[in-house]
Amino acid sequence: MVSALAVIFAFGLLVMVHELGHYVVARLNGIRVLEFAFGFGPKLIGFKGKETNYSLRLIPLGGFVRLHGMDVEIDEDGVQNLASSSDPRSFSNKKVWQRMTVIAAGSIMNLVLALVLFVIVFAYFGIATAGDSNTVGSLIEGMPAQEAGIKPGDKIVSVNGVETPTWTELTQVIHNQPNQEVVLVVESQGAQRAVSITTELDSATGRGLVGISPEVYYEKASLVEATKYGFQQTINFTRLIVVTVGQMFTGETSAELGGPVAIVQAIDQSRDSGWENYLGFIGILSIQLGLLNLLPIPALDGSHLLFLLIEGLRGKPIDPERQNFIHFLGFVFLMALMLAVTYKDVLRLFTGNG
Repeated sequence: MVSALAVIFAFGLLVMVHELGHYVVARLNGIRVLEFAFGFGPKLIGFKGKETNYSLRLIPLGGFVRLHGMDVEIDEDGVQNLASSSDPRSFSNKKVWQRMTVIAAGSIMNLVLALVLFVIVFAYFGIATAGDSNTVGSLIEGMPAQEAGIKPGDKIVSVNGVETPTWTELTQVIHNQPNQEVVLVVESQGAQRAVSITTELDSATGRGLVGISPEVYYEKASLVEATKYGFQQTINFTRLIVVTVGQMFTGETSAELGGPVAIVQAIDQSRDSGWENYLGFIGILSIQLGLLNLLPIPALDGSHLLFLLIEGLRGKPIDPERQNFIHFLGFVFLMALMLAVTYKDVLRLFTGNG
């Protein structure tokens, strides 16, 4: 139950903040907002504000905003509403730059959400600092140390007879022996035992690895410090995601995609490893959502921005019917892609293969 609520909260927060960005900037630009909905599917409850319908939908995984004049509007009698063509509060009648700010606002809000979450993590939980003792903090599943029975809290006293009182000395000895059998003297609850394991080779660095990490300590930061580190974290992950996406398109890195099932699993695992990791992971997902939405793929915000940029350069908009058709093709492509990666997720879940 807790896992389901954690996943629902994460998805709901990400999409609602994105849509809130569109809503707020539309209102600031004098655009009439027809509906602001939390969730998707059939409407459960709703009320009408001064000019906006607010509703709670059946599926609490996100939401949407409907703007006057952005799409073809059909009234209750099935008649197309043509008033938006002359209404100064219609989206279509605003200047190009105003419409671009409305479209871009969703992604900007996702970056702001990430920043806020990172600041909360640093201010409330603290800034993580790796210790330099020889005590194991965590292990990577499937790596030599974990398979040899080493546990978090164990101390690695020596490697091949070389004493390792600090983590720096410990990793230096292991790094220098890739693909080699080493004997670790491990101390657990006051008792020592010898463990023989074979290191793995890190192809990127040429170093030996056994899959261990040091203990991590958290030191709470002031609000000023947390904000500083929050900005740094947001910039670093933004840069990393941009570079990774660019490398995927150029073939420099694998274009292996994780679908909804993989994301749900990752959210659940982050919650199990602590609230600071859960909130931090939502922050990373928020950056991903914001940046990927800016890609010029039909049906995403990036394609709307591209059409508006072309309109600004040529002085007239692209034919709306042509735009709608292109967005429809993009929507079909995205749905097909989602089905494909979901199938791979499920296959990986049950077979362990990609």
